[in-house]
Amino acid sequence: MNLIGGLVNLIVSLVVGGLCGFLAGVIMKSKNGIIVNILLGIVGGAVAGALFGVIGISFAGPIGSIICGVVGACLLIFIFRLIKK
Repeated sequence: MNLIGGLVNLIVSLVVGGLCGFLAGVIMKSKNGIIVNILLGIVGGAVAGALFGVIGISFAGPIGSIICGVVGACLLIFIFRLIKK
């Protein structure tokens, strides 16, 4: 039962991260492919969650997770653009 719950949490996290990457790509008018934006969303959500946690900001619920993920993905898209130049 615990293994199934962990797998469901992982899948939900990946889907939310993908949604965040897509939304960040639209917000930032990214010319990266959708796959890159989804990957940046997944990683961005984790990075933003850690950074916000360090400074004492926490997001609760699914809407908070999406906000955190979009902010993180936007930040990573911005950094990705700087590196690509």
